[in-house]
Amino acid sequence: MEQTLDATFDGEVFRPAQSVDLEPDTKVELTLKVKKLPKTGKPYSSLEYMASLNLDGPSDFSRNIDEYLYGGKPFEDEK
Repeated sequence: MEQTLDATFDGEVFRPAQSVDLEPDTKVELTLKVKKLPKTGKPYSSLEYMASLNLDGPSDFSRNIDEYLYGGKPFEDEK
């Protein structure tokens, strides 16, 4: 049986991208072809994304997050 599948090498083992219909400990022969993925420009920054959201909230939210979340402290517009 011959099968082509995508896998990722995690530094120790190959992890197939889809299920493989083989019994555990089945001996196989691997032929590797490394896929070169295109670079997609600038790395993603979650901090830049969050800053771009322009969220509105109380100025003391980070200092008093527990009070807002669990203590029932109302937001400015809820008083």
